[in-house]
Amino acid sequence: MQEYPLSKVFQLLEPGPTVLVTTASGGRANVMTMSWHMMMEFTPPLLACVVSEANHSFAALASTRQCVIAIPPASFAPTVVDIGNCTGAKVDKFQAFGLAKLPAAQVAAPLIAQCFANLECIVADDALVERYNLFVLQVVQAWFDPAWPELASTDPGRNLPKTLHHNGDGTFRLDGEMLNLKKRMVKFPECT
Repeated sequence: MQEYPLSKVFQLLEPGPTVLVTTASGGRANVMTMSWHMMMEFTPPLLACVVSEANHSFAALASTRQCVIAIPPASFAPTVVDIGNCTGAKVDKFQAFGLAKLPAAQVAAPLIAQCFANLECIVADDALVERYNLFVLQVVQAWFDPAWPELASTDPGRNLPKTLHHNGDGTFRLDGEMLNLKKRMVKFPECT
C-alpha cells in the first residue's frame, strides 16, 4: 500500500448519481446540482444531503423545509454541469437552461420534466445543518417519466436510464453493467 492524499479521499467515496435539487421561495424557483447525498432508510425513504451555505438554494431549503430531488439521465450531463456552475442568485436557471417545470403534489418546488425521476422531499431532521450543512430529507412523493417504462418494472435485469456519477474533480462516470445477485440476498444467511 502507498499513502493516499487526504485531500482526495472524497474522490474515492463520491456518491452518485448526480442529481438536481429544486427549491421555491418567495415565488421564485431555483435549481442546483448536487452529488453529496446518501440513502439512510428504506421506508419511509430517508436521505441525507449536504447543501452548502454558500449555495443560493441553502436559504430556501432551510426556510421552506422542502425540495425536489430530480434525477437526470446521463445524456443531460452538460446541462447538469452548467447548472452547477452558476448561481440562482443572479440567474433564473429554469429559463437559462430551458428546464420545463412540472407542478409537484406535496411541495412548492417544481419537478423537472427532463429528468426521468423526481422525488418530492420535506426536511425530516435539521439537527446537523448548523454544524455540517447536512439535511435529512424524507421522500413524500415519487414520480417517474412514463417514457422510461423500465422504472415501473419489477424485473431486476431491467434496463434503467444511465446516470451520471461525479468523481469530485470535474470528471464523471456513467452507470455500468447491472450485476444481479438477488438470489444471494437472504435475510440471515448461514455462513459455512
